[in-house]
Amino acid sequence: MTSISIIGSGKMGAAIAEVASRAGADIQILKRSPASMSAARPGYAYGVIGDELTGDLVVLAVPSGAYAGILEHYRDRLGGKVVIDISNPVDFSTYDALTSPADSSTAAELAKALPEGAAVVKAFNVNLGDTLTSGTNGTTRTTVLFAGDYADAKMAVAALIEAAGMRAVDVGPLTRARELEAMGFLQIIMAALGKTRYESGFALLE
Repeated sequence: MTSISIIGSGKMGAAIAEVASRAGADIQILKRSPASMSAARPGYAYGVIGDELTGDLVVLAVPSGAYAGILEHYRDRLGGKVVIDISNPVDFSTYDALTSPADSSTAAELAKALPEGAAVVKAFNVNLGDTLTSGTNGTTRTTVLFAGDYADAKMAVAALIEAAGMRAVDVGPLTRARELEAMGFLQIIMAALGKTRYESGFALLE
């Protein structure tokens, strides 16, 4: 059975917990402190950042700006883990640019910072939380695009997505994370401008 540790208890963390629940995974959710508010439903195993990670898959469901602090606790404990980066590094002060380097991505920079044996997969960033929670995008199954350099890691992520009833699409190596982050950026901007709804999303028709 798949096991997953979700670092972060906001809306996206809760949405991915729902995905993992539909997939029958063992779920651990780590919050900043015991008193932190959580958008996840009751019944999950909660801990705080700094606790041991119980999941083979580790989801960073926090803003990319918080990654440095997360790595202070966990960098040396992430070897051998599949680390899922869901972030969209948008400059929210202007809503006009990504904050990742022009020739890189948050996922690629994260991979550089992790120890040998950790496998970064970019996933879920093109999906708004409501479409993950429902598993549908309108009348279509939610499509989750993902990228990474390690076949075994990508297979594990695809298996989680598909077991939750959604469509998993491998878009290629981790270098494609830059394009995924641009797609996520566009979707957030469109929703913020009222051009789409937060229940909307991109879909690949089968």
